[in-house]
Order: sequence, then C-alpha cells, then structure tokens
Amino acid sequence: MELRMFVTGAIGTALLLAAPLRAQDKKVADSNVSVTGCLAQGDERKNEYSLKDADGKTYGLRAGSEINLKAHVGHKVILTGSPMQKKEKVKTGKPEESEHLQVSNLSVVSMTCP
Repeated sequence: MELRMFVTGAIGTALLLAAPLRAQDKKVADSNVSVTGCLAQGDERKNEYSLKDADGKTYGLRAGSEINLKAHVGHKVILTGSPMQKKEKVKTGKPEESEHLQVSNLSVVSMTCP
C-alpha cells in the first residue's frame, strides 16, 4: 500500500513539473519564423543585411558570429530566426524594414536571385 501511494505521488509530481516545461518549449518554438528571399547588403552600416520575401516584405537581419550573412549576399536563402523589436529610427526617406530578425539558421536555396 505504501509503495502504491509513493508511485502515485511520484507520477503526480512528475506531471506537475513537466507541464510548465512543455508550455515553455511551445513558446520558444512559436517565436521562431522562417522566411525565404534574396539576401542583400543593408543600406546604413557595413554589417547590416536585409532580406526581401516573395510578398515584398523586407526584414532587417542580425546574426551571431556563427552565421556569415556576407558570404550569401545575392543568394536566395531560407532564414530562421526570432523576431526582434525595432528601435525607433529617424525617418531617412529610405524604405524601412517591416520586421527585424535575429537569425539562427541559414539555408541556401539558390546561388542567384531572380
């Protein structure tokens, strides 16, 4: 009888502890997006890049040192990353990016863009 109560209690505790972990994993997975388009050099800084998708939406990009965006300028790529909040910018008369991404993965679709 004591063993049964112990096992039931252990299973209940495990379920209670696992529920928040599953919710957290889903939240992280939901925050990533994938976009496909042509990778271009940004217009303001040397290490700034952008991607324009088939719908005409432009993404400002930031990547860690493990992803070399410069090597893929002019290529059609699939980027996966998490959306970032943009900082307010002074209007320059240049087109603004629709969204900003922190890039976590890059896959080359084609070495050229249409």
